[in-house]
Amino acid sequence: MRDGDSPRHLGIAEWGMLVTLSLIWGGSFFFNAVAVAEVPTLTVVFARVAGGAVLLWAFIHLAGGRMPRDAFTWSAFFGMGLVNNVIPFSLIVWGQSHVASGIAAILNATTPVFTVLVAHWLTVDERLTPMKLGGVVLGLAGVVILIGVDALANLGVALFAQLAFVGASISYAFAGVFGRRFRSLGVTPVQTAAGQVTASSILMLPLVAMVDQPWNLPLPGAGAVGAIAGLAALCTAFAYILYFRILAVAGAVNLLLVTLLVPVSAVLLGSVFLHEQLEPRHVAGMAIIALSLAAIDGRLPSRIARLVTSRVEG
Repeated sequence: MRDGDSPRHLGIAEWGMLVTLSLIWGGSFFFNAVAVAEVPTLTVVFARVAGGAVLLWAFIHLAGGRMPRDAFTWSAFFGMGLVNNVIPFSLIVWGQSHVASGIAAILNATTPVFTVLVAHWLTVDERLTPMKLGGVVLGLAGVVILIGVDALANLGVALFAQLAFVGASISYAFAGVFGRRFRSLGVTPVQTAAGQVTASSILMLPLVAMVDQPWNLPLPGAGAVGAIAGLAALCTAFAYILYFRILAVAGAVNLLLVTLLVPVSAVLLGSVFLHEQLEPRHVAGMAIIALSLAAIDGRLPSRIARLVTSRVEG
């Protein structure tokens, strides 16, 4: 997993994609909650990735493209599908039925913390620095303030479900680093997204057949079907095109900052569409998260330091 690529920063286009991704994945929590009310966990995950795979293969075919056929690339697709879809999706969807949404968002926001540690050990160009580590810890604190410190009162309740979210965050961290290899394989973000969710579907199929036996279940209602369709089309097919594009140009740590932005997106969407009132803690939490993103990116603090140094020397 080590390579010699130079460190990358997020440009305006990448920041735009990251914010878009946070808005899309913020909606996935709502879709999951609607779907699991009528459909078992593993079946929801399978329907999500299988539906996304069908859409992505159709897009590639209509665009005149082709999927890779070599065994090495497909083995990478299966590895990515396991750590980026099968494990974390199953843990999160199961955990959501036992954990309050506030705790779920906080635990999900630990992903960048694990990512900076994994990237430090497994890459040569995303090394851990005091500013980067301080930035992710600051961002996690901002998420806690944004959601409300009171949510931590439930920490430790439904312990196994909370550990499931932590396990999902760790799995995402490894996936972010593992997925860097697709750039060197010459695979486009669309092909990578299609390969990953196809592999995930194949891995999930026997589990769904043995555990859920969906053919014996009653047909879900329109709400659950619509939620699964949203998960497949928006939160999987389109989202993973953005995911692999950002990963290719900006690296694993920058990519998984999206988990810090998802709670911000949820609060802002609630304010705009549900007319929920912004409280002082929301503003404070978002300001702290903004500072953490600047610290992790590193360019703004470096420019300020150079400016102060030049003035002192001058």
